[in-house]
Amino acid sequence: MTRLFTVLLIVCIGMFGYAPFLIVNAPYESTMGLVQKIFYFHVAAALTLFLSAFVAGISSAVFLFGRRPSADRVAVAAAEITVVLGLIVLVSGPLWARKAWGVWWQWDARLTSTLVMWLVFQSYILLRRYGGPGSERLSAAVAIFGAALVPFVYWSVNMWRTVHPTTNVVPTLDPSMRGPFLFCVLAFFCLYALLLTTRTALETRRAELEALYLALED
Repeated sequence: MTRLFTVLLIVCIGMFGYAPFLIVNAPYESTMGLVQKIFYFHVAAALTLFLSAFVAGISSAVFLFGRRPSADRVAVAAAEITVVLGLIVLVSGPLWARKAWGVWWQWDARLTSTLVMWLVFQSYILLRRYGGPGSERLSAAVAIFGAALVPFVYWSVNMWRTVHPTTNVVPTLDPSMRGPFLFCVLAFFCLYALLLTTRTALETRRAELEALYLALED
């Protein structure tokens, strides 16, 4: 664990240290200019958010149907990171929207569904903390529901008329923008792997400590 943590930490520092130089040298978008460069941060964080929601949902399903405590620890870690990533997306998006749309927020399909998904994972954390006995199984169902929302959030811009760009933006990126964007996505994925492994290890230690306390009480 220590070696993996060290390797991931070094890679993340290197990638996030180099990313600003790639973004600065990327060409300006013709209509939005400089503010469009939030794209590299915002969309990379959003894709990592979707990945984290899937990890939380799949791990919760494994725990719920396979009775594996290790899967529950991964689900807890992924759910917490999902909430953090959701906050990043919901803050960086309006910063971009203010310049692109002239408003901070629009209650369109993509923005509203992202907010709902984020609140679902907030509910997961609150349920785990204050739900009492049996909250692990109930919160696992909440995480599965949250993960099931990801395809809806992603495709919502294609199903309804919305001010948010559709999903064909990334595939049609100019090659000079695609390279920095993919690099930023990889940097966020690397950061996610670092956070997930570290938080899962912390949750494992917490569970072991709780088991020791219960053994002492017996």
